[in-house]
Formats: sequence, C-alpha cells, structure tokens
Amino acid sequence: MLEMATLLAQATVDSGFGTLGVGIGMGLAIVGAGLGIGRIGGSAVEAISRQPEASGTIATQMLISAALIEGATVIALILLLIR
Repeated sequence: MLEMATLLAQATVDSGFGTLGVGIGMGLAIVGAGLGIGRIGGSAVEAISRQPEASGTIATQMLISAALIEGATVIALILLLIR
C-alpha cells in the first residue's frame, strides 16, 4: 500500500494523481499516529492498574511518547503538503 501511495505522489500534477497520493499519504500518517497513541494509552492504563504507585512516571513517559508521535505526524503532514 505504501508503494502505491508513493507512486501516486510521484505522478504528475496535471493528471491529478499527485493530489490523490498526498491525500492517501496524509490518511496513512494520521491513522498510524492514532493507532500508536491509542496503543500507548492502553498500555499505560494497564501498567498503572498493575502498579498504581508508579502512575506518575508512567503517565509522564506516556505523554512524552505521545508528543513525539504527534511531532513526527505533523512533520509528515507538512512534508506531504509541500511536496
């Protein structure tokens, strides 16, 4: 699927496939980030339920990880927009 998105993004702008490729790429970036952050949140809740005394450090690490994923997603979206 990523190969198809890459081919569509490399197509000429006149044919309209370049815009379609950018749209597919943005969708993949957003879905990937949503799945990653959801998994981090679920794992953090599970870890806190197992060790409630470590909830502060787990929550901090979860927020840092989520921020890094969001940063990578924003960079991907910006690069797709300026292609």
